[in-house]
Amino acid sequence: MGRLIERFCTAVDIVAGVLLGLCTILIVASTASRYLFSWAVPDAFDLSRLLIGACVMWGFASVAYRGGHIAVDLLWEVLSRRWKLALDLFAWVTMLFFTVLLAVMTYTRVTSAYASNESTFDLRLPVWPMLGLIWLGCAASVITLIFALSRVRAGTQSHGVEGQIE
Repeated sequence: MGRLIERFCTAVDIVAGVLLGLCTILIVASTASRYLFSWAVPDAFDLSRLLIGACVMWGFASVAYRGGHIAVDLLWEVLSRRWKLALDLFAWVTMLFFTVLLAVMTYTRVTSAYASNESTFDLRLPVWPMLGLIWLGCAASVITLIFALSRVRAGTQSHGVEGQIE
């Protein structure tokens, strides 16, 4: 099971990296064409903002599992081992709860865009596939948070540092 989880999280990392690369290429190409050739890449603005949203959500999925987010340890450091675990569990469950809500709301947005035939400004490309990519990032975040929560609950991860809780 551990290898399957690691492979899933590696795939999430790869998707996040590819999306970030595509977003960077699109923004650089759009900027270069605008300033060098006085020509705008059609739908560059719409596609880049949607790609940035996908990058954020897939990046969040990666950070959620790896525990690389910012943590403030002022209270946590003075707690006993038992209370550290309790605080960590509370924090991870809270983050999971709000990520599930975000995934549900993002899915609602995808279905709304599909039903209304929402499209980009220049090329009239349907928006729902890109919103679906953002939603998939939300769903991957929920899955990686569940994996991370199970590690915290088992006492093998705390504040993003693998190893036993002190």
